Amino acid sequence: MIMKNVFNVFVVPVFLFFGVQERNNLVHNKRSETLTTKSERIIYLFFKADKDQSGNAKITLQSTKIAEGRLKHMPSFERDDIRKGDLIITLTASGGKEVGKQLVKDPFNPELEVYEKEGISRHQASLQNTEFSTRFSYSENVQSVKIEKATDDGVQVLLTQKL
Repeated sequence: MIMKNVFNVFVVPVFLFFGVQERNNLVHNKRSETLTTKSERIIYLFFKADKDQSGNAKITLQSTKIAEGRLKHMPSFERDDIRKGDLIITLTASGGKEVGKQLVKDPFNPELEVYEKEGISRHQASLQNTEFSTRFSYSENVQSVKIEKATDDGVQVLLTQKL
């Protein structure tokens, strides 16, 4: 009987204390996660691309949208991954500092999957005009976007525009 009373007097309050403390930590962590999530944003860039008679690409920025959220980690690309016709999209901040860079596979020649009786096959389509979009983690100091096209001779700047 004495052991039961000792148990109730000493052990039960310890469990109650740590249980309440853990609950307070969870509430605090949830609140800080909510504040962090609300401050994180994504910028979406929507482009339209057209080819003229000689095959030169003209790209225009159609619109931008900023939304709440956080991007998953996007792996950076290597120069070896770039093929002729691919686009390199670069966001720059004030002072010319690079904020983000992405590779867009050739939007004029997308690879399409075709489901046939024999199975799935892939075909290269050739388009005269197309639309594509990219997304980056938003930064307050983003100033401009630059699009370069990979060619046999290196890269060709197709668009440089202030945001």
